Amino acid sequence: MTARQRLLREGSGWRLGHDPDRQPHSVLIGGATWATELSPSEAEGLTGLLRRLVDQHGALADQLMAEEAIVISAEEGDWWLELEGDREAWSLRFVLAGSGSGRGMEGQWPAPAAMAMAQALLSDGGW
Repeated sequence: MTARQRLLREGSGWRLGHDPDRQPHSVLIGGATWATELSPSEAEGLTGLLRRLVDQHGALADQLMAEEAIVISAEEGDWWLELEGDREAWSLRFVLAGSGSGRGMEGQWPAPAAMAMAQALLSDGGW
């Protein structure tokens, strides 16, 4: 971690970092056994799509019975995200196709790391 890097959040099974000096990939996202760097525009795309899925889950959660599961997926630009779980907890999978950058990636966060990572991304954006 460089002197200017700011580790925004970190928890069990997830981490989120930002180093504005590391261009073009200044945002770090990671899971328990993986990490990757995103450009600010890629991070914004992930955050926007994630917000949509979290909002959809929030709108449906009260309608789910305790044992009922839900899968919500969305695609926008190069991003595909899938939220899977129940009304209390969920996991998150993503794929970045990378058609614009020529690089692709995929990863996942299990529950409850997915929920903590989502909260960090949604509250600490602004790359």
